Amino acid sequence: MPFKKLHSHIQEKLESLEISTPTPFQKASIPVIKSGANLFCTAPIAAGKTTTLIVTTLQKLKCEEVGVAPRAIVLVENREKVLELNEIFLKYTRHTSLRVYACDDKLHIEVLTSEIFEGVDILIATPKTVCKLLLLEGLNMTQLKIFNIDDAEFLSKKMAYTDLMAITQSIYKCQYVLYSEKINPMLKRLETQFMEYSKTVAI
Repeated sequence: MPFKKLHSHIQEKLESLEISTPTPFQKASIPVIKSGANLFCTAPIAAGKTTTLIVTTLQKLKCEEVGVAPRAIVLVENREKVLELNEIFLKYTRHTSLRVYACDDKLHIEVLTSEIFEGVDILIATPKTVCKLLLLEGLNMTQLKIFNIDDAEFLSKKMAYTDLMAITQSIYKCQYVLYSEKINPMLKRLETQFMEYSKTVAI
């Protein structure tokens, strides 16, 4: 059972949220993500993709804060998704020392930079905001362990795709996990960019 081999804090949290049995998607994907492989995760709505993203990120970071630079990044389509995912993450990180930071792009970029500088473990942002932060040297990517892209269909927009390419060029080494409902040709193209030796879990 994938939930059995997770960090004890995650197991307790899942229990308190009354999530006791992994979905077929979670059974298939969690062990592969834990193995450290780059992964395309495709499954329909309500298959458990968001929960998988959160628990595997927490697992990777061992549910504790380390240093000041982000060790996990989650890219999403827009500000609404940033704030929405932040709310869900906070349910899981309460009672841990993990610092989750939602990049609200309504705030001035220098405000974001100074707040990130204080120390962040998990950063949730849009590709555009991450690019801006990198241009201002307001984001240290050297400690990155896992890079998630949620509902990755939005990358079919040229600007988002271009921003993603710029971001991944600033990353020396980390695990990439991409979640979507299906793999379209544009997402498939990422295999030749930064998703080398990637696996696919499709439900």
